[in-house]
Amino acid sequence: MSWLNYHHLQYFWTVAREGGVSAAARRLHLSPSAISSQIKELERALGAPLLARRGRRVEPTAIGKLVLGYADEIFTLGRELFEVARDRGAPSTPVLRVGIADVLPKAIAHALLAPALELAEPVRLMCREDRPERLFPELAAHELDLVLSDAPLGEDQRLKAFSHLLGECDVTFVASRRLAEKLKPGFPASLDGAPLLVPAPHTALRRALGAWFDERDLAPRLVGEFDDTALLKTFGQSGLGAFAVPSAVEADVRRQFDVLTLGRVASIRERYYAISPERKIRHPAVLAITRAARRELFA
Repeated sequence: MSWLNYHHLQYFWTVAREGGVSAAARRLHLSPSAISSQIKELERALGAPLLARRGRRVEPTAIGKLVLGYADEIFTLGRELFEVARDRGAPSTPVLRVGIADVLPKAIAHALLAPALELAEPVRLMCREDRPERLFPELAAHELDLVLSDAPLGEDQRLKAFSHLLGECDVTFVASRRLAEKLKPGFPASLDGAPLLVPAPHTALRRALGAWFDERDLAPRLVGEFDDTALLKTFGQSGLGAFAVPSAVEADVRRQFDVLTLGRVASIRERYYAISPERKIRHPAVLAITRAARRELFA
């Protein structure tokens, strides 16, 4: 009787999700050659090639996609078995596994998730922050219940998932007290040549800011570019430059980072989405998040 080597299956599954052997090797703390040889063993056992190179990426073949679907179910069941065995005899607390896009402001993420922790039935929150393209496969594999993002699921993402608009708001420019004294008079024209801190180029806010500056014929001096929005605000607090924040959390940012408002820009809109495997949301905690966002945070 033939037996499936689950280690080999895990190596294939990780390579397929990461898009390459090198990326999978870093995640698994193994050498690329070791992973490649183990996957070849799996291909020999199954009698078919599972991966094919497409440019710089490695993608599953037709048979590989079939195997990947089985692997998703196998590892999901394995995690459930482990959790049931580990927690046997203990009161069962529902778990909400949330993926948070790394471009999402921390204050927005906290405001969105807070209602889930106020339910009558306690929920244990598990958060994972990463780039959206790395979170979506985990959502499809049922490792996550929800992904919070500043953009809907792209058409190129061939996943069974649905984007639910939570709400939108405009943006507010803020700066340290000393810098705000110089820039608030004459805003927004005062931003021309002014030091500015901006999020990473792949974010929706960065693209919107660039378009708005072009429309206004403004050329601020970019002194810092950040993947981490919390780090951006910390540098802004020190007076290095002005920066834009979602108006929905403007008061929280002013209080936490001791900055002042320069002005609000109604034409720049920040949108936030809950992306779930369900077209109609049924998870009680996710329902609480969506309802509070639409009725309160972005009302």
